Amino acid sequence: MRLKDKVAIITGAASGIGLATVGLFVAEGARVMASDRNADLPDIMAVHGEAVVSHVADAGREEDVAALVASTVDRFGCVDIAFANAGVSGGFAGLFEQTPEEWERILRVNLIGPWLLIKHVAPVMKARGGGSIIATASVAGMRSGAGGAAYSASKAGVINLVQNAANQLTGANIRVNCICPGLIETHMTQALFDMAQAKGKRDTLGGWTPLKRPGAPIEIANTALFLASSDSSYMTGQSIVVDGGLASTYPFARQDYGKLPF
Repeated sequence: MRLKDKVAIITGAASGIGLATVGLFVAEGARVMASDRNADLPDIMAVHGEAVVSHVADAGREEDVAALVASTVDRFGCVDIAFANAGVSGGFAGLFEQTPEEWERILRVNLIGPWLLIKHVAPVMKARGGGSIIATASVAGMRSGAGGAAYSASKAGVINLVQNAANQLTGANIRVNCICPGLIETHMTQALFDMAQAKGKRDTLGGWTPLKRPGAPIEIANTALFLASSDSSYMTGQSIVVDGGLASTYPFARQDYGKLPF
């Protein structure tokens, strides 16, 4: 019960990493405000009962994020943990194929979204005496080759955002860290897994990592639990890589984006 009597906000809670984290946090004693744009959120309440309240919101809209934090305080009285997990992939289109609108959408959810949650939850945590903020970044944010350009840039921004936030919250007893997952089987990556399955190559996914497999959402949730709990009490401004060892080597097969338009 490492989170006994703690209150957590989790965005992107309807599936994948977010859903696994909701279940784990509840099992460890937390009460959770589970947020997502997905209308299936009531299913989370059916599974976890009164320990979980669902809240439909767009993680990249300030009005929604402000309302999410306010609703959590109204319901539970405080916020101890905030997990900015909501994200979109944006695919693997090349730099010259994407539009400004596509970049804006990806950056709005993946980077502006975590900033908004930090902005609105930090004052509530400070009044509480401290807290833990966690964001989902990616190994794609560390260097090229693990995601599309817009997605990778957004996740690189998250890594830097937590460093800035950790320092600007000096004296507030609020820790800010992020997780950099590798290939995890979630709703976001399902198309990749389905494509591999159709080609009879499902078992090869993740084979380029030292652990020779993709990760599971619960393995990222376990890391979120560590960062949310007092077990990580002397950590802030850090990025924890959970990728089966991928970032230790980054074997790289150059993707053919087609002929340059110039």
